[in-house]
Amino acid sequence: MQIDRLRGKELDDLFEGILKLETVEECHHFFDDLCTTNELVSLKQRFQVAKMIKEGHTYSKVQNETGASSATVSRVKRCLDYGSDGYHMIIDRMD
Repeated sequence: MQIDRLRGKELDDLFEGILKLETVEECHHFFDDLCTTNELVSLKQRFQVAKMIKEGHTYSKVQNETGASSATVSRVKRCLDYGSDGYHMIIDRMD
């Protein structure tokens, strides 16, 4: 896992804090403070790309609807195929 080299108390504290958020509105407030607009746009875009790929959409449709580059779509697809199953876990729980 890519995240293994970052593991530690500080990262665990961040994730524990995120798990304390109870509503979407609380998430809006927290992530507004935590992230820049560009970081949020990137996170949102990658998540949309993952959802669309899982739904079976073509790369071109994903790019057109999300504005993601072919590199971003490919990177997300690689994570879906060979990653830690994080995208799958969350998207499946949302269904």
